[in-house]
Amino acid sequence: MNYAALKAQIKSWADELGFQQLGVADLDLSAHEPHVRAWLARKFHGEMGYLERNLEKRLHPDALEPFTCRIISARMDYLTDVADPQKVLEEPSLGYVSRYALGRDYHKVLRRRLARLGKRISEASADFDHQFRAFTDSAPVLEKALGEKAGLGWIGKHSLLLNREAGSWFFIGEIYTNIPLPVDETVSENHCGNCRACMTVCPTQAIIGPQQLDARRCISYLTIEHKTAIPEKLRPLIGNRIYGCDDCQIFCPWNRYAQTTKQPDFAPRHGLESPDLLTLFNWSESEFLKYTEGSAIRRVSYEQWQRNLAVALGNGPANPAVISALRSRRVSTSQLVREHIDWALAQLA
Repeated sequence: MNYAALKAQIKSWADELGFQQLGVADLDLSAHEPHVRAWLARKFHGEMGYLERNLEKRLHPDALEPFTCRIISARMDYLTDVADPQKVLEEPSLGYVSRYALGRDYHKVLRRRLARLGKRISEASADFDHQFRAFTDSAPVLEKALGEKAGLGWIGKHSLLLNREAGSWFFIGEIYTNIPLPVDETVSENHCGNCRACMTVCPTQAIIGPQQLDARRCISYLTIEHKTAIPEKLRPLIGNRIYGCDDCQIFCPWNRYAQTTKQPDFAPRHGLESPDLLTLFNWSESEFLKYTEGSAIRRVSYEQWQRNLAVALGNGPANPAVISALRSRRVSTSQLVREHIDWALAQLA
């Protein structure tokens, strides 16, 4: 088999499937292992115990899928050309939802297309017993490290993958394969230079050093992964961010080169690009499930959603409608949400 020719075909097929870039890496993650282990040892992962479990499979891809000898990494832009993020953040009556979660759940979009790409590779190499498995943030996979090895970019000071032509507003996914494709050159140079924009603008100062994110302070972690009460000292810093946070991307100079997506799947749904906080807070659980169907927002429960909204309302203007809604909801909600409502009412008072 002509592996170089096959790789060229794979890149062409990936382009047809809507990916902006594709690269191939080997399995050696030894250069990243010390950083990962040290980060976990400092408990920066908070309640995300899944990052500690199956660590050997993250660090050694063939421990996850023994057939693997190469990893195909691909990226797909997701930024939409609507509702300037900064303007939403500056209007306290609106809620800010991380841009990646405005449209269809990226797990489904990317994984299905990567699976189609894997099947096409199998069809093109019929004489080869092709084995593959596609991933998108769905298994113990060290995605950013693999993306860097595959030449998709470098890991920036905010710990996200950065690309000189595309910034960081993109998803990444992988195909583990047993075909020994030629590997791409790793992006060896970190192009962040002396810039500290992401570290400076982080509302909760969660980026405590280059590539050192303390998730326990990160708003994305607090509003999504954290299941219990948000630490009181961090609540005022969350502002109107109700699901995730993009500040480190919004202010990153490399994102001046970010491209808007052409994928209709990532178009915002139900006005969540600049929603009214009070309207969202008044949603019933059935409305929440209806309006977030097929969305990554389903990663949080209705209780977490209400918790996050109570904090955002407490950080906003003290108008009678907001105070009335908080008091009304307080009567019939859980202890977790009630705690945050009481905090919000105290703030507004």
